[in-house]
Amino acid sequence: MPLQDFIHKFTEGSGSRLLKLALVFFAMVGLGVWYDAAAFKNLSTIEGMDAAQLARNLGEGRGFTTDFVRPFSLHLVKGRMGTNQPALTDQHPDLANAPLYPGLLAVWLKVMPFRYPDLATVKEFSAYVPDLCIAIFNQVLFFVAVLLLWRLARRLFDEPVAWVSAASFAGADLFWRFSVSGQSTLLLVVLVLGLFEVLARIEPETREGATRSAGWLVGMAAIAGLLVGLAGMTRYSFGWLMAPVALYLGSLPTPKKTALMLCAVGAFAVVMAPWILRNVIVAGTPFGTAGYAVVQNTALFSEHQLERSLNPDFSLMEGSMIWHKLVTGLREILEKELPRLGGSWVTAFFLVGLMVPFRNPTLGRLRSFLLGSLGTLIVVQALGRTGLSAESPEVNSENLLVVLAPVVLMFGVSLFFMLLEQFGAKMPTFRLFAVGAFTVVAAAPLIFSLLMPLRNALSFPPYYPPEIQEKAQWMEKNDVIMTDFPWAVAWYGHRQSLWLSLVHKEPAGLKFRNDFYELNQQGKPIGALYLSSRTLRTMETRPLTDWVRRNARGEDWEPYVTDWESFALIGVYLFREIPTGFPLKQAPFGVLPELFLAQTERSDGKPIKAR
Repeated sequence: MPLQDFIHKFTEGSGSRLLKLALVFFAMVGLGVWYDAAAFKNLSTIEGMDAAQLARNLGEGRGFTTDFVRPFSLHLVKGRMGTNQPALTDQHPDLANAPLYPGLLAVWLKVMPFRYPDLATVKEFSAYVPDLCIAIFNQVLFFVAVLLLWRLARRLFDEPVAWVSAASFAGADLFWRFSVSGQSTLLLVVLVLGLFEVLARIEPETREGATRSAGWLVGMAAIAGLLVGLAGMTRYSFGWLMAPVALYLGSLPTPKKTALMLCAVGAFAVVMAPWILRNVIVAGTPFGTAGYAVVQNTALFSEHQLERSLNPDFSLMEGSMIWHKLVTGLREILEKELPRLGGSWVTAFFLVGLMVPFRNPTLGRLRSFLLGSLGTLIVVQALGRTGLSAESPEVNSENLLVVLAPVVLMFGVSLFFMLLEQFGAKMPTFRLFAVGAFTVVAAAPLIFSLLMPLRNALSFPPYYPPEIQEKAQWMEKNDVIMTDFPWAVAWYGHRQSLWLSLVHKEPAGLKFRNDFYELNQQGKPIGALYLSSRTLRTMETRPLTDWVRRNARGEDWEPYVTDWESFALIGVYLFREIPTGFPLKQAPFGVLPELFLAQTERSDGKPIKAR
């Protein structure tokens, strides 16, 4: 009967796989809705808000310009343009981000049926809708990555390994956290899984008895180079994957391996070269500010110090500082991150499985490529760490190894099934129980996250969009605000935001000045100073102690107000005064819990007395 044939087709026949995939799709959608309801807290990472505001500028037709201005970016632009040209203008080029992810995000935000909300008219705030749209975009990429991992595992192993690998990946709490962070990690996962798929297809066709033509091999090698180039255009550090890809192609058992390597490298160069040329023209350096990550988090430039420097002094940089950074980073990665790569204990199965050889040469070569990629990215990650890793230890754009975690997980699952074949082959019930338990335990962190009471959708302090937008809207559209969290002011406030200078005021005559007054002379004048509760809450009381001692000797406080702690604690909070010559005198929102000083002459402002 036709009905019986239809049912048989979708339960036992060719349509059963399609039915499974449909069920998995709806399960992933339901899981995404549940996770967003339980754990979404708006964007809360620097990289996420930075990419979001950059994507909005692209969507508005402003080009690859940023409202999150780093003083070091001004330094590079000024060095290229000359000291007589203003470095800070309305259209400041972005020099920190690779372009692919912001470009795709710009298209997504453009087609989304929403407008950027004016939160001043909202009575009750729960979530910033554009943030939720960005999370959904990344969750779509997550779903695509799960499908790609399933396809890759099915090609290399079998369906049981494919389903358990996909389920373990879909149940990894760390990747769900990345999905709501607004970062480009899941796009990189998609590109890297695509790269493994291409390399897995190439290898069998280079052995004896292959049926594919030389043109097909060349085309696939070019696609491999293209994917690495796109990964590099998503995050510059992933361009280093071209080295293990070239070695992989050079190890293939074919006389055409040299041609394959050249095609891959050529495709990679075609993708990367135009953007590198753009950076050289704009800033005189191939990778903008990102190219200086190797000197950040060293003894000379700790945390975000380099990015907040208008005139950095590189003459004091020594090779021993970079070596110390490398050794320290490698130790931390090997001790803490590698054993639980991707936030999962399944990595242990992968590490043990390295002692088990594969009979299939494709699997052996791919695992060697994976090891080479891990080794490359371990070194790159150790050298490239900046203050971003301290801001968010796991969910940050400098966590490079997590991108390879799905493939590591797949090889770990394959070892689990190899062991299961030995112990549970004759006991189907035990086998079913073991597979189910393995999958549930692998997803345990996500399960606990979902079972927790619904969290507050806000991440205040300090990222509370209504208050940020209220302060930003006090200023005119083209004004620039100096702040300690410019990524949030740029995204939520839609105002050009300059990262807080290293100090308030430095002594006159210094060769390398990095204070407020030097930044105020780089083109556009600074219209407001915005110090969030994030900074005020962590200020040390040392400046107050020093002032008490000087006051006992009858000394004035103003000559000693050089850093921002002294400026806020002594000047504003203790004396309700600002130092002589400081141009921002209005406090329209008071001075607590956040400090906002503006130059505007609006009548409802509250002036602070100047010296």
